Amino acid sequence: MKRGKRYLEAAKQVDKMVQYDAADAIGLLKKTAAAKFDETVEAHIRLGVDGRHADQQVRGAVVLPHGTGKTVRVLVFAKGDKLTEAEAAGADFFGGDELIPKIQNEGWLDFDVVVATPDMMGVVGRLGRVLGPKGLMPNPKAGTVTMDITKAIQEIKAGKIEYRLDKSNIIHVPLGKASFSEEQMKENFDTLMGAILKARPSSAKGQYLRSVTIASTMGPGIKINTAKIG
Repeated sequence: MKRGKRYLEAAKQVDKMVQYDAADAIGLLKKTAAAKFDETVEAHIRLGVDGRHADQQVRGAVVLPHGTGKTVRVLVFAKGDKLTEAEAAGADFFGGDELIPKIQNEGWLDFDVVVATPDMMGVVGRLGRVLGPKGLMPNPKAGTVTMDITKAIQEIKAGKIEYRLDKSNIIHVPLGKASFSEEQMKENFDTLMGAILKARPSSAKGQYLRSVTIASTMGPGIKINTAKIG
């Protein structure tokens, strides 16, 4: 893969052989995020588990103290009073069965998170093939299948993110924007890692945190010393 001049200049500042302390890594990341837009910062966390086994799944949600820097659009599936509650709580879109053809047939996906009341999961289940691969299916573990619509929306808008393993047993999550201060980024990082350490399955053996890397949209990956996390 051919890299641009800006990336190559940034990569020179990062020693690929070094695992940095989290604070140093964040400081370095801010120096290497040199794009003309406010880059998103992501964490990539490889875990020593096998997600193919149900008892080794790592999945959950955490509210980042400083959010992700992104405006999150919330769609709520509900009925009756819960629709009124969704509107009052600041949901961007809300409805019931009538939304199914819009998503299924028209390919409407102008939302980032889907919340549903438990009684609507039969309806939402029909969208499994569309929402599932995009990681948009509501899930009780992530707090997105709930009767407390107001709390769910407020937490999501405040910076709640969902984390889960991909097929390679890696978690990919946003940590914020390159414009965040080092303190804000570090607090977000510590909160995320605290949640992932807490979510360690009891059946996981050996080293749990295999590798932790942070990177901005256009910048190089920076490895963090896993021995100093937690």
